[in-house]
Amino acid sequence: MRKIILASDGSNHADEAAWFLSHLVHDEPLEIIVCTVLTRNPNLRDDTTSDAINDLNRQTEHASRAFDRVSGMFTGANVTVRQLVRVGRPQDVLIEVARNLRADLIVAGAVGHSRITRMLLGSTSDYLATHADCSVLIVRPTGLRSGDRPLRIAVGYDETGPAQAAVEELADFRWGANTTVNLLTAVPLHADASFLPVDGQTHTERVKEAIESVREQIRCVAPNTNGYLLENNHVGDALVNFAEVHQCDLVVVGETQRSTLGRFLMGSVSRFVLRHAPCSVWITRNRMLHGIKKTESHSESTHR
Repeated sequence: MRKIILASDGSNHADEAAWFLSHLVHDEPLEIIVCTVLTRNPNLRDDTTSDAINDLNRQTEHASRAFDRVSGMFTGANVTVRQLVRVGRPQDVLIEVARNLRADLIVAGAVGHSRITRMLLGSTSDYLATHADCSVLIVRPTGLRSGDRPLRIAVGYDETGPAQAAVEELADFRWGANTTVNLLTAVPLHADASFLPVDGQTHTERVKEAIESVREQIRCVAPNTNGYLLENNHVGDALVNFAEVHQCDLVVVGETQRSTLGRFLMGSVSRFVLRHAPCSVWITRNRMLHGIKKTESHSESTHR
């Protein structure tokens, strides 16, 4: 992962997202663009009036202070941090910036303090997660910042390309021996024909074998990795319940490419987890079609 858009509006939730990102250990240098979107005051119809200009100036000063605070979190890290300030609707601007810069990841807090009317999750976060072409990390505080404890991660896994892609993207960072990574596979309560033995091997045996293979795949970056089979007819519900019971800090889910309609609806699992998980959610899309291997993805990036 090379280029990251970090949404910043100066709020505590935005600072929490920046802190979380600053604590991810990575091998390759990262370019982090701290993007702040100034919003026009709807009560000031004329942008050329002194009140409107003063309002934007105040927001600009606030953005500068926020950038100084955020950039300080990355002192000594192998990153390049720069500021980008735009005016407009935060959702649209962040998506456009990420697309134009061909970003690998957008990071945002679950709730900000912009003037845009919020939905249940927060309109900016929800829109980013639904419409972005790249991966999106929505950060929710879990007490990790103030507590002295290791990170706990849950990864939704099956044998599909998007799930493998999520594992590949997770492997871009070195999580360390203290971080607990849980590979979760949901199996239905009532098996159908697809769960009949194949070549003498049951579905459960195949899944366990696949999980063990993934554990070996990421052992060098996450040596403390466990695998679980969760009996639940709803994959999203299984992931959320596990995250709640085990007090996870992050849930990672892979997602396939979507049509325009699909972008509006979004995958049921991703959307369910995003709206119901009590922790941060990482929706991976960078290697989504067939579980493109890390080396292949990096090779593609060099030809962008």
